[in-house]
Amino acid sequence: MTLLTKSKYIIGLSCPKYLWMMFHELDKIPEPDLATEYIIQQGHIIGQLAKKLFPDGVDLPEDTKDFKINVQKTQELLKQRKIIFEAGIVAGELYARADILVPAGKNEWDIVEVKASTQVKDEHIHDVSFQKHVYQLAGLKIRKCFLLHINNEFVKKGEIKPKELLTQEEITTEVNEAINGIQDRINYMTEVVNNKEPPKVHIGNGCKNGLECVSEDCWNFLPEGHVFDLYYGGKKSLELLEAEIFSIKDIPDTFKLNEKQEIQRKCANTEKVHINKEGIKKFLKGLKYPLYYLDFETFQTAVPLYDGTKPYQQIPFQFSLHVDDGKKMRHFEYLHDSKDDPRKKFLQELKKVLGIEGSIIVFNQSFEIGRLKELAETFPEHKEWAESVIKRIVDLIVPFRNFDYYNPKQKGSCSIKDVLPAVVGKSYKDMNINNGGLASVSYFESVFNNVENKEQIRKDLLEYCKLDTEGMVWIVDELKKLV
Repeated sequence: MTLLTKSKYIIGLSCPKYLWMMFHELDKIPEPDLATEYIIQQGHIIGQLAKKLFPDGVDLPEDTKDFKINVQKTQELLKQRKIIFEAGIVAGELYARADILVPAGKNEWDIVEVKASTQVKDEHIHDVSFQKHVYQLAGLKIRKCFLLHINNEFVKKGEIKPKELLTQEEITTEVNEAINGIQDRINYMTEVVNNKEPPKVHIGNGCKNGLECVSEDCWNFLPEGHVFDLYYGGKKSLELLEAEIFSIKDIPDTFKLNEKQEIQRKCANTEKVHINKEGIKKFLKGLKYPLYYLDFETFQTAVPLYDGTKPYQQIPFQFSLHVDDGKKMRHFEYLHDSKDDPRKKFLQELKKVLGIEGSIIVFNQSFEIGRLKELAETFPEHKEWAESVIKRIVDLIVPFRNFDYYNPKQKGSCSIKDVLPAVVGKSYKDMNINNGGLASVSYFESVFNNVENKEQIRKDLLEYCKLDTEGMVWIVDELKKLV
């Protein structure tokens, strides 16, 4: 028997082709990466804390190889009117498992869904609506539905108290609205799953996944330099797709584009880099020596680890700094190496090497500025210094966001991951750690989970963060050469 579970139902809402692949081409779906696994782990931690709010609850195994055991035990506990964790119920070809099922009134039940987010999302509503639909088909009377999620105002002070960290929000009305038409959607998904051929889906027919979808067949017909590379293309990209205009270079002159998109079209046709020398000169003229090229790395957890921190607060654990005094280049770096709060040591080490004058160059300044403000709030004795540092920050993204420089190789992106190879020809691609999300999770794993390759991870972290600042040095040098 082919069962449609709530997780597959959510996938079906996202993309019917993806749903079909779950049953017919599972081998083509990539395994979760380290960052995705980390998010799942954080969810499990929140799930375990949530259970402490229901001390009389009975825990059923989540990962049993035979889900029928879970279903059988659920039926036994339903008769006893027990609070059940991971209650599994089958109705026909549908299977749903509730995080927490709570007896209410005489013969009714409340669904409590636990999520590691800080707010209610649409997907949560659809998740619970599927559960309620299945339970009602199985004969259960559902009174109310709740979402138990993280309180984003929570600040850790000593031992974590689940009642303070988590907040329960009623979503019964929203769930009842989402149930409208649910059986029709389920019937369609069942047809999709039972069909030997995948449904005809493409990225322009209301699909929200776009080029992020695991089903490459939906978008791999697009050529290099396609219309979805348009800077903030949005509806324009979809409109062009529907008109069967796939390449930026093929966009007609009569099609209205904004100034930056016009630059992209021009570059696509000339195959040349766009350079606005006056804009670049203006940016470079604002740099004051010595130049400090700075980059931070941070990690975050759903449950705060340190007093004074909030859920998902970015905790800085590493920096790289290249200093150019006009004569020579020096490099400084710091990488925390223990489970204790890294913020104070991070701040002290940064203060040692960040001089009192000269431009501090970062890429996309809101991140570094945000961390400095948080550090100043936590350590008020350093507030004046942090504020002086913020005033000196110069954002290297500016000439690229302004399209004073644009190379078609950037594919409409101003990210340093795309700018660096376009301007300098250097790439993060072959590095063991090649993005900030992976750096964050790798650090956490190496410090808190006693991994075997800790030294290699530290080496990779230092190499990655160093490239972020050294890459900025190279970019500025190239901009100077251009003008």
